[in-house]
Amino acid sequence: MRAIVSDRYGDPDTLTLADLPRPEPGAGELRLRVLACGVNLSDWEYLVGRPFYARLAGGLFRPRRRVLGSDIVGVVDAVGSGVDGFAPGVRVMGDLVMTRGGFAEYACVPASEMVPVPAELGDDIAACLPQPGGIAVTGTDGLRPGQRLLINGAGGGSGTMALQLAKAAGAHVTCVDNAGKIAWLQGLGADAVMDYTQQDFTATGERWDVILDMVATRGPGRIARALAPGGRYRAVGGRMRTLLALLLGGLIYRGTGMSIGMLIVPSGAALTERVGALAASGRVAPHLEQVMPLEAVPEALARTGAGAVRGKIVIRPGQGGLTALRRP
Repeated sequence: MRAIVSDRYGDPDTLTLADLPRPEPGAGELRLRVLACGVNLSDWEYLVGRPFYARLAGGLFRPRRRVLGSDIVGVVDAVGSGVDGFAPGVRVMGDLVMTRGGFAEYACVPASEMVPVPAELGDDIAACLPQPGGIAVTGTDGLRPGQRLLINGAGGGSGTMALQLAKAAGAHVTCVDNAGKIAWLQGLGADAVMDYTQQDFTATGERWDVILDMVATRGPGRIARALAPGGRYRAVGGRMRTLLALLLGGLIYRGTGMSIGMLIVPSGAALTERVGALAASGRVAPHLEQVMPLEAVPEALARTGAGAVRGKIVIRPGQGGLTALRRP
C-alpha cells in the first residue's frame, strides 16, 4: 500500500512516499481502507517534534510511528480478534491522535476508538470532525447566553466550529487570527475580530468571561488581565514552557475566582459520536478548504503548521494527484 512516511523529525521535506505492506489487524483492532483523513495541527507537531510533548507522546529521538494522520474515516476491511459490533463494509471514523496512521491507503486502528459515520455525512466532512470537533465541543461546554468568549486562533478547524457552537449558545464571540482570515471570520458570524499581528488581546483593556486559546503564547499574568471576574481560560496547545507557566502560575489566580489552565479533551468514541451527531443534525458544520491527494501531505502539513488554512484540509489516499514526492 502507499503511505506517507516520517522516519525522523523535521520539516515536510523529510517525508517520503513509500510502498508498505498492508497491515494486519491485531486483537481489538480494525483494518480500514482509508477514505479520508483530516490534517490537524497535532500532525504538524508530530512531524517537527515540537512542542516537546509531541516527542514525549510520539518518540523522544525519532518518530515511534512512521505514518501520521489521526482523524480517519474509512471502510472496515478486516476485523481483529475480540472485536464485536463491527463488520467489513461499515464506514467508521475516529480520533486516533495517539496511534495515527491515516496518511496511507490502509490503517489498523483500535476498534474502541471508532464509531459509525452518520449516513448524513460525506467522507470529507466526517474527516474534519473528530479531533477539532471534540476541542470545539469541550471548549464551549457550559457557555451561557450573553457571556463573552474570545477564541484565539479562531480560523482553524476547531475555532470555526467553536464559533458556531458559541453563537448557538447565545454568546458574544471575539475571534483572533491573522489578517487573511479576519473578513472571513466576520462572514462566519464573529461579533468582533482582531488581527493578532496588530493587536494583543491582553493589552486592549477588554475582558472576557471565557478565553479558548488554540496555541498559547502568553503567561498567566497577561491572561489574567483579559479575564473578567470569575472568568475561565483554557489553552489547547503551545510551547511546554508556556503551558507549564499557565498550569503553575494559574494557581495564584484561583483565589480571585479566575480559572487558568489547559483544556482537557476527553478524546474517545463517546465524544466523536457526539460531534458526529451535532454535524448530522446541522448544528455544527466544519469548514473544508480543500481536498488533496496523498502525495500532497507535505504541502498540507506546511500550510497547517503556518496557520494558513481556513478551516480544514482533508487528504484522500485514493485520489490521484502529484507524483513528484520523492521515494526512499
